[in-house]
Amino acid sequence: MTSSEARPSIRLSPMEVPKASDVLANELRERILSGEYPEGTPLPPERELVVQTRMSRTTVREALRILEVQGLIRIKAGRAGGAFVQHPGEESVADSLELLIRGRRLRLASVHETREAIEPSCARLAAQHRTADDLRALTAANETIAASASLEEFLQANVDWHVAVATAGHNEILTGIMMALSRAIYTTTHNEGFVDEDVRLITVRAHRSVTRAIRDKDPDAAARRMTRHVHAYAEAALAVDDRTAITLPDGE
Repeated sequence: MTSSEARPSIRLSPMEVPKASDVLANELRERILSGEYPEGTPLPPERELVVQTRMSRTTVREALRILEVQGLIRIKAGRAGGAFVQHPGEESVADSLELLIRGRRLRLASVHETREAIEPSCARLAAQHRTADDLRALTAANETIAASASLEEFLQANVDWHVAVATAGHNEILTGIMMALSRAIYTTTHNEGFVDEDVRLITVRAHRSVTRAIRDKDPDAAARRMTRHVHAYAEAALAVDDRTAITLPDGE
């Protein structure tokens, strides 16, 4: 037996080496999310980051673009510009969920099921935590719904009211979810055959009823009325729409 035959053959599996820009973006992301870099903190200029990290200017720029897309920094142009830390808010949740809805072309029923699951909780929290400003936003949306002349105006005011209920609950996660769902709600109910005069009147009455419970700080009534409203609306919308997937307009 030769020496080469006696030695076992060594085989290595393919290894994935992270890109330098991903490594830098991950490092900065952790510092931002941990609170080490407070909101509004300016990051060092690109040329300084190149010196500190010993990475190329292209790598640094790509890392900053990643963080900008993720909503963790904002880039300002000009002499007083640069990259500034910003903490994620409701828009971050909304953007992620919107990508899921659009990318997976989720069933219409999924949107309505999600609404029925979370909107009563939003109404309950709104009745517990609403402010005078929240009530003004709800009332303004209701007035716009009642006075709307076009289908588009009605639908926009409708989703504005539902988002305003979530906002009044002062729960950032639920607000972000409702912001993401709002565009799907708008699109899936954009149907002249469905949104007739009767539907508008029923919607106005239901919204005002929920708003009264929120104004009166009655969480049980707010949740109960919202449950009834979104369930009835979902049943009616699905009954007149046989599409199986959500298609949202490109570029919106």
